[in-house]
Amino acid sequence: MKKKENKKLLLKYITYIIFIIISTIILILLIKNIYDKLQQKKKFEDSIISFKEKNQNIIFSINKIIFFSSSDCQDTKNTPSNFTISNLYAYTDIALFIDNNAEENTEENTLKSLKIVNVRFTKEPEIGRPSLFYKSINNFAKGELKEENKIEEKLEYKITAENQVQLIEPILYNNCANPITLTYINQNLKNEYIITDIQNPIIYNGKLLERCGIQMSSIETQISFDIEIENNKEEKFKTKIWFDIPYKNNDNSVLDGKLIKEENVKFNFYRYE
Repeated sequence: MKKKENKKLLLKYITYIIFIIISTIILILLIKNIYDKLQQKKKFEDSIISFKEKNQNIIFSINKIIFFSSSDCQDTKNTPSNFTISNLYAYTDIALFIDNNAEENTEENTLKSLKIVNVRFTKEPEIGRPSLFYKSINNFAKGELKEENKIEEKLEYKITAENQVQLIEPILYNNCANPITLTYINQNLKNEYIITDIQNPIIYNGKLLERCGIQMSSIETQISFDIEIENNKEEKFKTKIWFDIPYKNNDNSVLDGKLIKEENVKFNFYRYE
C-alpha cells in the first residue's frame, strides 16, 4: 500500500517537474519572441531615423510661388452698335522660385538640367480649353497667347552660367537665380460674343470675364506636374507640384481686374538616382 502511494507521489512529482519545464520553455519562447519584435521595431525606427537624417540636407526646394490672374481676348470687333469678343480667355502667370539652400554654389547645388513633365489637370474647368504654356519673365503679368509655347509632353530648360542672357526662351541660371515662369490659359470661354453696351469701354483685364457673364465657379482648376532636376554631380532629383489656379482671395478677385497672390509652399526635391 505504501509502495503504491510512493509511486503516485513520484508520478505527481514528475508531472509537476514536466509542467515546470514546459512552462519555462514556453516563457523563454515568449520572451524571445517579444525580444525579437522589439529588436525589429528598433531596427525599423533606426532605419526611419537614418532616412530622415540623410534627407534633412535638402539640396533643392520650392518655397514660394507668385500668381498673377487676369483675362484678355484674341480679338475685338467694334461697330456703332456693339462689340464682338473673339476667344475670351482667362490666364494665370506662375513664378516658381527654386531655392538651392546654400550660400555658396557647388556642383551639388547648381543646375545641369531641368524639365517639367506629367502636366495634369486634376480638376478641369467646366468651360473653356485649359493648357499650360512657357512664359518669358519679360512678359509676366501681360496677356499673351502663343501656341508655340504650349507644353505638350515636357518643357526642357536651357541652363546657363552667364551673367546676363535674354530670358525670352526657357533658360535658367545654374545657381537658381531666376524663377521658372509659366502661364495657365483657359481659352474659348466665349467666342464671337456680342456686347451691346457700347456706352462703357472694353477693359482688357479680369473685368472682361464679368462683362461676358463668366462665373468664377465654372473656371475653377487644379493643376499638377513634376519637375526633374540634374545637378552638376549628375545626381537626379524630382518633386511633384500641385495647386489651385487662384481667382479670388479674402479681399478681392480677378473680377476686380487682376489678382496677385503669393503663396509660401514647401515642395522638397528628393534624390532618386
